[in-house]
Amino acid sequence: MGDEHELSHLDEAGEVHMVDVGEKQVTDREAVAEGVVVMSPELAERFFTGDLPKGDAAAAVRIAGIMAAKRTSELIPLCHPISLTGVEVTLEPSRRGVRVLASVRTTDRTGVEMEAMTAVAVASLTIYDMVKGVERHVTIETVRLLTKSGGRSGKWERG
Repeated sequence: MGDEHELSHLDEAGEVHMVDVGEKQVTDREAVAEGVVVMSPELAERFFTGDLPKGDAAAAVRIAGIMAAKRTSELIPLCHPISLTGVEVTLEPSRRGVRVLASVRTTDRTGVEMEAMTAVAVASLTIYDMVKGVERHVTIETVRLLTKSGGRSGKWERG
């Protein structure tokens, strides 16, 4: 393995390839990501009370995030299919709308950062789909990794 800042999905010739993780150690790994779905305070209140034309959105949003985490390797071309041991999608009121958190765990040779961020992205898109008929200017912002742990690089936290 080279410098940690190298682009690992490019080979010596600069061509895209899937990274071989066969020599990596199997460890417990976890990643937590977040996103914010920005909307009016009134719409956020309606979202959390289940008062929307499409009904109680929170359960659909959590299931969408979990399903997305499980299907990440089918969506991201160079992402390894891995066995997930746990996925939690949490929805919290935010002063700007709805904060979406996804925590994903595995015991494997590669991390689950992409699974956590995919869960957040799809859960956020599902929120948008559930509320778009009520308020059109809703936006999805700040899908990002908050923490990761496990593997050679150990624990990392957003500063």
